[in-house]
Formats: sequence, C-alpha cells, structure tokens
Amino acid sequence: MVPGKGILYTRAKPGREENTMQAKVSQRWMFGFLIAMLLGNPAALAESEQLAALKARLATSSLPITSVAEADVPGLFQLTLADGTLLLTDPNGVYFIVGDVYQAVNNRMVNLTEQKRSEGRRALIAGLDEQDMVVFSPPFPKLKATITVFTDIDCGYCRKLHQEVPELNRLGIAVRYLAYPRAGIDSASYDKLVSAWCAPDKQQALTQAKSGQAIPDRSCDNPVSKHYGLGDIVGVTGTPSIIFEDGRLLPGYLPAERLAEQLGLNIDS
Repeated sequence: MVPGKGILYTRAKPGREENTMQAKVSQRWMFGFLIAMLLGNPAALAESEQLAALKARLATSSLPITSVAEADVPGLFQLTLADGTLLLTDPNGVYFIVGDVYQAVNNRMVNLTEQKRSEGRRALIAGLDEQDMVVFSPPFPKLKATITVFTDIDCGYCRKLHQEVPELNRLGIAVRYLAYPRAGIDSASYDKLVSAWCAPDKQQALTQAKSGQAIPDRSCDNPVSKHYGLGDIVGVTGTPSIIFEDGRLLPGYLPAERLAEQLGLNIDS
C-alpha cells in the first residue's frame, strides 16, 4: 500500500484498532506555572486554578484519563487517555474534540498533535533495552544516526528494506529491529519472529528468514509480544514502520538514500 507519496508498506490485518501512543505532560505548562509561582503572575495563577478545577471535575469521569494539561490552543486543555489517545476539552470538561490540531506558522501548517506523539514515541523507544532488539550497526566511529523499525518476516516491503541494511550501514545508519507480526499473536508470522529472536545468531536467522529460507523452530523467553503491544501504542498500523531518533514515525519503505535524506545526512560525504 502507499500511505504517502513514494512510501511503501504493508498494513496490519484489517479490523484492528489503531491506537496512538501515550503523550507526555506539557513541559511548557510546567515551566510557565513555576515562573508564575515565583513572579506572582495573576493570569498564570488563575489559569493554574482553572486547571486544578478541571482535574477535580474529571476525577469522577468514566474516561480512562492519565493526564490533564494546558493545550497549545488558548482556552482549551489536553487530556491523555490510557491508550495514548489525545483529546481537547473546554475548561468545564463538557465538550471534547478528537483529532489533530494544526497551527499556522510562517505560512505553513504545523501538526501540534503529532509533535506531542513524537515526544511520547521518543521517550518510549529510549526506554527500551537494545538487548531485546536485533541490531545491524556500522562501527561506532562511522555511526551517524539510528532508526528503530517495527518489522515482520512475511512482509514484502520489510524484506525489501532489509536488503538496504548493508547500504544503510555504509551510510552510517544503524537499524534496530522490533518485532511486529501483522497477523497477530499466535500466527505463523509470530512463530517465525520468535524463532529468529531465539536463535543463537539473531542477525543471521532474521536475514535468512527475510530471504525466504526456513529457519529452525525455536522457543525461549522473548520480547515479541511486548514489541507487538508497543507497536499498537505508538501508532503502528503496518510494516515496516520506522521510528526516527526524534520520535517521528515513517509508515513505510524508502530506499537507503531517501532514508538518509529524511535523517538529514549528507550522503556525498
């Protein structure tokens, strides 16, 4: 499928719920609140009182709210639900808006909601243990950037991206794989990923499986189901899904040179 111009990927099995990830509470609001407390800014203090009142009203709500914060849109507040969904609400917590919020900046539209999703993705990915991934990396002196990829062995575009790994490494880009069986847990794709993650040489096993070769069936304590659940939280709906170091999500395949351009790397150097 083509979710964006020039980007190719394979969607997850239809009918699965598409979740967004859990966003962090706005640091900008916290900074403003502390300054207000120190300087006695009446407007800011009134706003913090309004936020406190809203939190108290929403405490009895049936919504699974994990955080309430001032929104980027003046007069509105942002709610984060347990599944990562972001909502906007009025100061009384009566009206709710679901969807992305854009801001006009220098004659272009900036997606403020996606920026917050990226912050959350960056935090979640940074908290992962690289030992649970299958990593293909250039030598440290040549390392310029890292991408984290949700992958599936039976996905055609995942296999195509894997063929680009040597070139990505040559360009100084490390590829860290997370497992995402599109057909779900307990599927044949899931079993193949488990076998690759449990192999003595994970890199070799994953490469063989992605080339269409059979690999020995193996079982062990593995992170495949954990990765699968994380993919849902950060908004993965198909494979490959690439997470950049700043938390941006690229849903699909791009050739190595195009990926390097997305990362801001000078491929001629």
